Amino acid sequence: MRDVAPQERGDAAGPASGSAIHFDGVSKSFVLSGGEHVHAIDNVHLRVPANQFVAIVGPSGCGKSTLLRLADGLVAPDAGRVSIAGSAPKPGPGIGMMFQNFRLIPWRNVAGNVGFALESSGLRRAAIDEYVQKQLQQVGLARWSNHYPAQLSGGMKQRVALARALVGGPQIVLMDEPFASLDAQTRELMQDDLLALWDRQRPTIVFVTHSVDEALMLADRVLVMGGGRVLDDIMVGLPRPRIPTDAEQAGPYGQLRRHIWHRIRDLVMADPNSAFFGRTGSAPESGIR
Repeated sequence: MRDVAPQERGDAAGPASGSAIHFDGVSKSFVLSGGEHVHAIDNVHLRVPANQFVAIVGPSGCGKSTLLRLADGLVAPDAGRVSIAGSAPKPGPGIGMMFQNFRLIPWRNVAGNVGFALESSGLRRAAIDEYVQKQLQQVGLARWSNHYPAQLSGGMKQRVALARALVGGPQIVLMDEPFASLDAQTRELMQDDLLALWDRQRPTIVFVTHSVDEALMLADRVLVMGGGRVLDDIMVGLPRPRIPTDAEQAGPYGQLRRHIWHRIRDLVMADPNSAFFGRTGSAPESGIR
């Protein structure tokens, strides 16, 4: 009898094939140490279909990361319902999560860090090792499987984190500014790697970023958030595969970029807590509705 990977079992460890993420009137607040209530998410209604790549942009503090944590089941909503394939989400191999910082275990080697994601799956050690090696091959790190985090560059550490998020074959991958700490060249290479992996495995990806260019390069759809709400929902519509120089020279790319950036800029300038509050100046109409 062979060991069956979490994504093949269809058990409670992860969402079933064809699943989508649903937010039905979801709100979430937090209480700060001084007793102040912060409304992070405010009555969000959102559906993310299976296999779609969605990017979320918006000013700092607008609720992007909280939305991901609600989708992963790391926090529960105060009102409304979050569901994946009709069930409440919970952390596990069926949902991959990737953060801005690498969150690698320093005393584990590369293979051990990636395999950590499967240790609660019920698989035997030999099966875990097999899945880990396959995933390391896909991210180009098989030669470094015995190295430790301190021996790796930033880009390699982030590839380990990517492999760990994908090794369980999740149908949903949640990514919270995963490439923000990388230099520009490494960031573009990681974007290429991510798109190649998404094209092969086709999980549903929700990707938080502060970069409008990154959102447009990666996503099928871009959500603009502000004040805990989804204010704009834009289908990108640019052909794939996307090469940065080609995409940026296309007429629709510039129009989309202007529209999204002007929405974010206006939100930042209207926020009393922003250093840019009250600045004047108007942006030309983008023509997107």
